[in-house]
Amino acid sequence: MLRYILVVEDDRKIANVIKVYLREAGFRVQHTDSGREAVKMAMKELPLAVILDLMLPDTSGEEVCQELKEIEDIPVIMVTSKYSEEERVAGFALGADDYVVKPFSPRELVYRVKAVLKRVEKADMRGTKPLSFNDGGLVIDGQSYEVRAGGAEVKITSTEFKVLYTLAAMPGRVYTRDELVDKALGYQFEGYERTIDAHIKNIRRKIEPDTKSPTYVQTVYGVGYRFGGKPDE
Repeated sequence: MLRYILVVEDDRKIANVIKVYLREAGFRVQHTDSGREAVKMAMKELPLAVILDLMLPDTSGEEVCQELKEIEDIPVIMVTSKYSEEERVAGFALGADDYVVKPFSPRELVYRVKAVLKRVEKADMRGTKPLSFNDGGLVIDGQSYEVRAGGAEVKITSTEFKVLYTLAAMPGRVYTRDELVDKALGYQFEGYERTIDAHIKNIRRKIEPDTKSPTYVQTVYGVGYRFGGKPDE
């Protein structure tokens, strides 16, 4: 049986429209209006992705997103009526993979789902060697999608991995936020370049010995980011 898209939305009209468009696109769909039930459903049968309304009757969407990410790195597309950039950045900091603001086009939402699923597919990197820096202080394995910092495995989302791998593959090269969105994430939409900052903040928290003075992911003020690790021979 095909894995499904889980729609977590308490507005029945919106949920029904989303389900119709997803099914027309060939997806199997399940729906709940409960955040707690969504977590139970995901634990019972892992979904391909979750479309998650932030305003739920029984719990917050942010809390549900965190619990889903603890189960597995399930792609999560947040849906909300909140438009501010701060809200979007906060959502990405929780591990969300995309962010859609109401009212939205159902066709655009289907496109976002397909784009996120494509992005989280693990690229075929057989035969490639892990990237190792600073005498093994940081190891990024493109085959297993694993990251080790200071010898310990780091729990990292697929989006964070792609951002980190893009930077680490070209040490010293400066990337603008727009370039990171395009190369690491594969598509653009208004305001997304600023959310790269949230992903970078998460990555630093997980891999840097000192987040106030980053060794690996460094800011180039007024431009973007570069990778400062020293490649091992």
